[in-house]
Amino acid sequence: MTISSVCIEVFNRAVADYHLHNNVDAEISNPYPAGTLEHLFYAKNHVDTVQWHLEDIVRDPQIDPVAGIELKRRIDRSNQVRTDMVEQIDDQFLLQYATVDALPNARMNTESPAWAIDRLSILMLKIYHMQEQANRNDATEEHRLKCTAKLQVLLEQQEDLSNSIDELLGEIREGKKIMKVYRQMKMYNDPSLNPVLYNLNKK
Repeated sequence: MTISSVCIEVFNRAVADYHLHNNVDAEISNPYPAGTLEHLFYAKNHVDTVQWHLEDIVRDPQIDPVAGIELKRRIDRSNQVRTDMVEQIDDQFLLQYATVDALPNARMNTESPAWAIDRLSILMLKIYHMQEQANRNDATEEHRLKCTAKLQVLLEQQEDLSNSIDELLGEIREGKKIMKVYRQMKMYNDPSLNPVLYNLNKK
């Protein structure tokens, strides 16, 4: 199986498992062995799926302001977890291709394999929820038709992105592309780098 097909299979399972409970606080057991890419893919998509629904909840215009702030902070923490997990996936690929000698004309890619996989994870969530909208019994026919058309675009995007991921990994394996990972180094979560946080100690 290609990496993209493994991702799609695992992501679909993670999304389906979440919707058995459809609860952002429900505990879900990762069915894949620890240390495998599949385990990381499942965990990554579960975080994405929970965050997807948190983003829905926080947009409730009647939400209690205090609860809304706490949700936004939870989303912020989730974003950090998502970034860390993407970097863990890239670490696995770096290890896998560590012995590959780059060709003299090898090129860099605009993003690492794991960040492309991150986009595929979000795309699978879009496909699931657009399919849900296309099948809504309480929506108008116009709504369902529009969502069906959007779904077709998302499915085409899934195919294109999947092919791009597999091509990128193939070129890295063949030494045609250089795999180089830059850490995101997000600053807003670091109390030594966020001026709002480090200035608190001066007040």
